[in-house]
Amino acid sequence: MFAQLKDFFSSLDNKEQSNTIISTELACAVLFCEVMRADNHYTIEEQTKLTHLLQNQFSLSDTEVTDIIEQAIQLSENANDFFQFTSQLNQHLSLDERIHIVSLLWQIAYADGELASIEEHIIRRIADLLHLRHSEYIATKIQAQSIQQ
Repeated sequence: MFAQLKDFFSSLDNKEQSNTIISTELACAVLFCEVMRADNHYTIEEQTKLTHLLQNQFSLSDTEVTDIIEQAIQLSENANDFFQFTSQLNQHLSLDERIHIVSLLWQIAYADGELASIEEHIIRRIADLLHLRHSEYIATKIQAQSIQQ
């Protein structure tokens, strides 16, 4: 009986590990989607910006971008928190690259021409999880605001 229980829990661990392998591109895409979905308004401008950012940042084909966006939206809708995505980025990206990701989050937020307070809140939470200092967070916001104007 104990052997059966051990096998059962072992199979659950294996399934869980295979489901938690997330690429850097997918982790970024999920965070982008979180910001895009935050205000419950998916605009064409935001979707276009998301596609453009993924293509430019990761040199992905149209098909790859479509696949990643589909996966990212699904993961975003089912995620309980941002930790699994931000920890992936913390492991594989330098501080400068993480700062750049936060600046891209601002671009998504401003893509529709307005910044919702929930978008700002989510970006702040993500920046904290990416271990950015407050000054780095503010600098990315100011940079994004200047691009918008």
